[in-house]
Amino acid sequence: ASGAIIAVVDLRDALDEGLAAIRAFHQTVEANGAALLVIDMHDHPEGLSAAIDAGATHVLSAPFDEPHFMLALRSAERHALRMLEKGRGLPLPPNIWRDEQLGWEEADNSITLSTTLAARLRQSTRSFATDTFLALFPRDAQAALAEAMAQVREDHLPRALTHRLAVSDLRPVAHHLRYNADTQALHGLIELSIDERANAPVPQKDSLTGLNTLAAARNRIGQQREAPKLVLMISLTRFEMINAAFGRSTGDAVLRTLSKRIERTVENLCAADAFVARVAGATFLVSLVDHLTRAKLLVGALIADIERPVIAEGHEVSVGCCVGGVMTEPDESSAELVQRASVALARARLKGESATYILDDEIDNSLGSNADLETDLRNALDRNEIDILFQPQLAISTGKMVGVEALARWKHPVHGTLGAGTLFAVAERSDYLNALSAHIQKRATAVAAAWPETLSHLRVAINVTGQDIARADFAQGFLKMVDESGFPRDRLTVEITESGLIDDLGRAANLLAELRSGGCRVAIDDFGTGYSSLAYLKALPLDYLKIDKALAQDIVGTARDKVVVRGVIDMARSLGLAVIAEGVETDEQLEALAEQGCNYYQGFLFSEAVDSAALEALAKS
Repeated sequence: ASGAIIAVVDLRDALDEGLAAIRAFHQTVEANGAALLVIDMHDHPEGLSAAIDAGATHVLSAPFDEPHFMLALRSAERHALRMLEKGRGLPLPPNIWRDEQLGWEEADNSITLSTTLAARLRQSTRSFATDTFLALFPRDAQAALAEAMAQVREDHLPRALTHRLAVSDLRPVAHHLRYNADTQALHGLIELSIDERANAPVPQKDSLTGLNTLAAARNRIGQQREAPKLVLMISLTRFEMINAAFGRSTGDAVLRTLSKRIERTVENLCAADAFVARVAGATFLVSLVDHLTRAKLLVGALIADIERPVIAEGHEVSVGCCVGGVMTEPDESSAELVQRASVALARARLKGESATYILDDEIDNSLGSNADLETDLRNALDRNEIDILFQPQLAISTGKMVGVEALARWKHPVHGTLGAGTLFAVAERSDYLNALSAHIQKRATAVAAAWPETLSHLRVAINVTGQDIARADFAQGFLKMVDESGFPRDRLTVEITESGLIDDLGRAANLLAELRSGGCRVAIDDFGTGYSSLAYLKALPLDYLKIDKALAQDIVGTARDKVVVRGVIDMARSLGLAVIAEGVETDEQLEALAEQGCNYYQGFLFSEAVDSAALEALAKS
């Protein structure tokens, strides 16, 4: 259905699965005049023989080098091109035009539906003019179907496309078109998805990444019709190379890591009004509500986060991405919106890696430019307009407040209050990242140093970025800044996220050791968001392990989720590390974390991030 003229099936170490795949689609390969090349080991002739019986047209024995593989592909291609020679009508699959098939035939400018297709489309008649026939399908399918039909009439080559059968249907169908030279007629066959044929419910969660499925995304978008929306479609590039080089398990690990990054970036910049889903393969969807002013900023942050290296199953790999975006039109269905976003993504791919394409020109006018935000940020730093809020950390065993995490907030005159995620995303796309990080660190220690006696027992956790670690003189300068603020070193905790450590673990270990020897404590933040966490625990001098919000909330999830969280806590305690859980929102989560031995927590269950005056009131109460 993709239109490819060669399919390659690798039977090595997967004989049963490979043969099942061949049996599943060999009829489509045959009907399209394509070639099916099968690979197996030279000492397994029974595998190749079984593949030929199942429908393979070409075989290749391993081991082989690239030139021999290319020769096999050329042979398969020549076979396919001969079958697709212009003007030659290919034989139709058997029994395709029986009335129980969802088929149609065009002859003499009139299209006749099979009885089954007419019933499926709820039509009392079976004969239509071409334009009327096209109008039977959803609006977003009509133009593509008309174009495909015109191309098949012209070159007589088979084609296929996917679309929905009706506006209310979420599942796509495969629509196969072909020309019959014997009757000089154009034919169509509509193939339902497997889950629809089996009458199975549409899954709402992706089994690999845990993100929402495309069906769930369409439902969510449809429920938010009253609010303006921007839908982004994100496609990873170079991902196929990872699967080819390191295997599918490594590719799956990369997808899981990047899906968490995407989800976290969207959550940081757009709070609860955004929705993230995995469309298929290495393609993701993000739906935004009432955040058009931050869309460009979000796109930049997503590209930056996706393109950071990933360590998966011992391999350090990098991918790129392209982003397409589209804004809601009046009376547009969720499926039509997603379809247009796919078109925008396709155009972004044509522009090259890290490219973005927004279909609606008016969006550019409403978003404001990154340059404007960067200028505003520089002015905000100069005028000391970045405020510091503090989120309390409590001891689970006593319920007493023992510390806080310092968090930046920016009251932008146009965009309202922007959090640390937005601040750092803007700074990262300019030259202000080090300046912003230093400003927050200096401001937080200065504010905390001026606290009243009521707060004098609290520890303060301050975030350190990956760029901070890359500076050879950072530790000395940081400790000097702390001393000048008057805040005691022994009440200060330096927090660093997993993502900031990927580049050089050795440098990070030396820097953190220097900070510890200077009297500070060290925490690894957002633990559980990546796949290099164990390497960090082995290599770095740490005092605390902070469990990521999503992982902490899994403590009341499935039995499998609980095992993972319990394992992380047990591992940290075995290494002598205190455990802090982030994002605790319910009593149930807190009780479960306490039962598993977690030491501290922070989250909305007790308090959001507050200023010093509100923090003092909390401490007194």
